Amino acid sequence: MTATTKNNRFTLYIIIAMALGIALGFILNTNIESKAIAAPDKVLEPFALAADVFLRLIKMIVSPLVFTTLVVGVAKQGNINAVGRIGGKTMLWFVCGSLLSLVLGMVLVNFFRPGEGMNLPMPTELPGSIAHASLNLKDFVYHIFPTSIFESMAKNEILQVVVFSLFFGVAAAGVGEKADIVIKMLDSAAHIILKMTGYIMNLAPIAVFGAMTNVIARQGLGILGTFSKFIGEFYLGLFILAALLLSVAYLFIRQRVFTMLRHIKEPALIAFSTSSSEAAFPKLMMELERFGCDEKIVSFVLPLGYSFNLDGSMMYMTFASLFIAQTYGIHLDTGTQISMLLVLMLTSKGIAGIPRASLVVIAGTLATFKIPEAGLALLLGIDPLLDMGRSAMNVVGNSIATVVVSKMEGQLKNGTN
Repeated sequence: MTATTKNNRFTLYIIIAMALGIALGFILNTNIESKAIAAPDKVLEPFALAADVFLRLIKMIVSPLVFTTLVVGVAKQGNINAVGRIGGKTMLWFVCGSLLSLVLGMVLVNFFRPGEGMNLPMPTELPGSIAHASLNLKDFVYHIFPTSIFESMAKNEILQVVVFSLFFGVAAAGVGEKADIVIKMLDSAAHIILKMTGYIMNLAPIAVFGAMTNVIARQGLGILGTFSKFIGEFYLGLFILAALLLSVAYLFIRQRVFTMLRHIKEPALIAFSTSSSEAAFPKLMMELERFGCDEKIVSFVLPLGYSFNLDGSMMYMTFASLFIAQTYGIHLDTGTQISMLLVLMLTSKGIAGIPRASLVVIAGTLATFKIPEAGLALLLGIDPLLDMGRSAMNVVGNSIATVVVSKMEGQLKNGTN
């Protein structure tokens, strides 16, 4: 069996798992609403457990994988100038991609104005745990720099792991031959973790089935129609964003952009199904290398992208923040909206792997601009569905960034099918 055939079968298994999950979820939801199921939480617990165990297994390997691959990627550049050159190109792409995502979200929400007409009264407080989760510059800066790399890895603080890995990798490159044994050891560890990834990924269809069953059973098919205008316009925005980024990628790699899409469809589908960009990270690394990206570039750019280049999440944060302002009839002039974009540009960094992190960032932004944080309650019911789209878009955006940087460095090979 060829790798392509195996990949196609795996994709088919995931799609079948999603369909079966939706169907079973609908049946269970119908029985729950009719009181035919006396203890719905007990019935749904195994399905939620299947998805949770899969995500825990993925999170178990993400921090060590980011550390090993990023350190090796930096150290293998050979000199500080190469690190600086590739890092400069990478960050320039990330900044441009982030601005494009934020501005597109602002333009679309102002064009469609999905929040108008709701005319909600001004609330006084936000129920739940997000009410006091506002972010500020001091907390953000402290969050960047770890006090202990072991604590950061234990908590999956990806941005802190990235910072430590960059320092470690640059220092290893500076030491030279004395660091060879450490780099070889970390390189071997990275390959072992990638092998573990293959084992864990075999469980993906089961996790997808459990996740879809649990969500539909609890929320009902109505979740697919609730706030349909907001959901439809947001997904249209994701489609436009993907088209724009792919158009830029086409300028660099021409027809190979379609081959790239074939390679990243599985990671994107995994991210969409599990609402987790992290779940797709290990598989995405392997597929980008198979596409022809240089291993050193992948190991350097992709981990950075998971902290600095979450295109789907950033567009969502702009879209959601302005949507909430519209629902309460709050008018924000263009200057204020641009200021909001800059705040989101800063506070959105390093949110990968933090549960409901987009909601936390939005809460902080709303507080900064005197918009009722209680508006977040409007999004809580549909956030899982929105998270699926933005997670998949994050995978697409980071894939394009890695491919483009590889091409600019002259390190994009033909790859394998």
